[in-house]
Amino acid sequence: MKVVFDTNVFVGACMGIGPANQTIRACIEGHVTPVMGTALFREYEDVLGRSELFEGSLLDIFAARCLWSRIYFGWRPNLRDEGDNHLIELAVAAGCHMIVTRNQRDFVQMELQFPEIRILEPAELLEVIHK
Repeated sequence: MKVVFDTNVFVGACMGIGPANQTIRACIEGHVTPVMGTALFREYEDVLGRSELFEGSLLDIFAARCLWSRIYFGWRPNLRDEGDNHLIELAVAAGCHMIVTRNQRDFVQMELQFPEIRILEPAELLEVIHK
């Protein structure tokens, strides 16, 4: 199962927040295949570089488990947070059917719809994994 993880989920895992932490652990254990693209990786690095709290090798371990994908076409779904558009584009490019975020409200009002892509909270992904 290929999944795109919003930066806020990875940061939540670094901070030890329950479901976010468990979803990233599921990736590291091989239950889920995280998908990564250049823009998303740079966003992870940028956010994690802002605080000494995030020092460590979790990003290296996570990145080693990722399926890397290139975005060849910009779909521009015009999300509430323009900075999240690349997550939809990455999911489309990689053939993912799930994006996991701790901020679903930014994905509710897409102008360009992708009904095959589910937007899940970390706890919802855990339910899918354990079915």
